[in-house]
Amino acid sequence: MKSLIERSEAAIVHTYNRFPIVLTRGKGYRVWDAEGNEYIDFVAGIAVCNLGHAHPRIAQAVCRQADRLVHVSNLYYTEPQTELAEHLVKHSFAGKAFFANSGAEANEAAIKLARKYFSDKGNSERFRIITMKGSFHGRTMATLTATGQSKIRGGFDPLLAGFSYVPFNDIDAIEKAVDDTTCAVMVEPIQGEGGVQVPSQDYLADLRRLCDRKGILLILDEVQTGMGRTGALFAYEHYNIEPDIMTLAKALANGLPMGAMLATDEVASAFTAGSHASTFGGTPLVSAAALAVVKTMEEEEIVSHCKKMGDYLMNAVCQLKTAHSCITEVRGKGLLVGAEIDRDGAPVVDKCLKKGFLINCAHGNVLRFIPPLIIDKEPIDRLMEILDGIL
Repeated sequence: MKSLIERSEAAIVHTYNRFPIVLTRGKGYRVWDAEGNEYIDFVAGIAVCNLGHAHPRIAQAVCRQADRLVHVSNLYYTEPQTELAEHLVKHSFAGKAFFANSGAEANEAAIKLARKYFSDKGNSERFRIITMKGSFHGRTMATLTATGQSKIRGGFDPLLAGFSYVPFNDIDAIEKAVDDTTCAVMVEPIQGEGGVQVPSQDYLADLRRLCDRKGILLILDEVQTGMGRTGALFAYEHYNIEPDIMTLAKALANGLPMGAMLATDEVASAFTAGSHASTFGGTPLVSAAALAVVKTMEEEEIVSHCKKMGDYLMNAVCQLKTAHSCITEVRGKGLLVGAEIDRDGAPVVDKCLKKGFLINCAHGNVLRFIPPLIIDKEPIDRLMEILDGIL
C-alpha cells in the first residue's frame, strides 16, 4: 500500500489532500482497502454512489452495453441516450436534456444557454448571472467564476466577466442585484460544499416569483442535491417550484462520468446545431449505466427509503448535538446532513477513518454525512456511537 501511495504521489498532480489508504473494492455501503480493512462509506464518492458500490443492476447494464457499443459520435442517434433523456424529461419539469461528462460541464452548458437565450431575443446586453456567496459550481473558468468562494477562485485572474455574488437565502439582496444586464440567477437548492446550508422554506418560491417578475431565468444547480439525495428525486420538489434550467451529475450514473443539463422547451430552443457540444456526452455506455440507475431508483423506491433514513440520520445527529456542546448546528434534508462544530473538523474525520468510517468535512468545520441512499439504521447507529466517543 505504501509503495502505491508513493508511486501515486510521484506520478499524479497534487490537486487533492488524500488519506493514506488505498481502496480496492466496494459493495453496497462498504469499501475495503489493500490491506483488507473494511470501512463504512458515509461519503459515497461525495454524493455520487447513491445506489452504493458494485450495484449488480448497474454492473450488468455496463457489461451488456460494453459488449455491444461503447461510443459513437453524437452525430448519430443511440437508444440508451434517447431513453435516458425521455426518462429525465418525463420525471421533471424539463422539455429537453443535454448530456455532458460532469457537473462543471453541465453548469457550463447552463451558463452558455442562459446567455444564448437572451442573445437570440436581441438582448445580448443581458448576460450577467447572479450567484450566491458560499456556492460551488465547478472548476472550469466559467463555473469557477460562478462559484461564490474567493478561496477557490484565488490565483486564476482574470476571471470571466458577468458574474456577481449575493448572500445565500437573502431574497432582498437578489432583488437589489438584478438590473437590465441580468439574464439569470443560479443557485443550489442546498449548498453542499458551502457547509450544507439549507434555505428557508419560502426562499426558492420567492426567487421563482422574482425571476418571473424580472423576466430572467432561474438555474438550479442540482449536481449534489439531485437524484434522490434530499428525499425527493429533485430538491426543487420540496419547494413547489420549477426552474427554467437544471443541472445534474454526480449520482446520475452512480460513479461513471455523466452530467446533464435539463431545460424547458422554450429555453432549450436557443441551442441549435453548433451552439454547444460534448464528444463523450451521453455516450451509449454511460447512458446505459444512468438508465439502470433511474430505473432501479424507481422500481426499488430508493427515494422513499432515503427520506426515511434521512429522518433517522437527522434525528440521530440532533441527539448527538444535545450531548455535545461543540456541535453548534445540524442542517440538511434527506441523506445530505451537516453537523457544524466549533473547531476544525479534519481531526474528527481522521479519527473516524481509524475507526472504520469514511466521513467528510465541508467548509472547514461542518461534518458532512452523505452515505449511499441504500444505507440502513445499523451503520448510522454505529457511526453515532463512534462520534460520541470522539467528541
